Amino acid sequence: MSDTRTSSQRPKSGLRRAAREAAVQFLYFWDIQEGGEPLPDSDFWRLRSGEHDPEETSDPKPPPLPPKAKAFAEALIQGVMCRREGVDETIIRYAKNYELHRIAAVDRNILRLAVYELLHSAEVPPVVAIHEAIEIAKKFGTEDSSRFVNGILDRIRADLTNTSRPPATKANHDSRKS
Repeated sequence: MSDTRTSSQRPKSGLRRAAREAAVQFLYFWDIQEGGEPLPDSDFWRLRSGEHDPEETSDPKPPPLPPKAKAFAEALIQGVMCRREGVDETIIRYAKNYELHRIAAVDRNILRLAVYELLHSAEVPPVVAIHEAIEIAKKFGTEDSSRFVNGILDRIRADLTNTSRPPATKANHDSRKS
């Protein structure tokens, strides 16, 4: 069953998921290109929404992101890029027996986004960051990606000791609607 709602009708959580997916897509692209511009340009956004090739019919392309969701995606990308070294060190520490470059590029960039949110985004409860990463891994990764991503993120979450982060209470979560 397809979702026929327009982007303005989608719930906020759906827009945030779409923004996270766009962030992972850009991080993947940036990673595969081994650098380049640290933020998406208009070409990236056009390619993502399928505007590059009107003859392309293999997969339905997502509609363009609304401005708030695009801004959220760009903020996530910028956060990951600014803290990439520390984020990568965290992934390496918890992905025992894996070298970072040997983790599949899709999984690596899903982990980068989720670890950034776990460690540096007080507005997103850890369980939400993990759930979103698992769902994105199911969509873009291999059959084993979601379990791999979940295992690493669960170990990181268990070790979180950052007391400056407010607990994810129902009142806090409801007011932010992550």
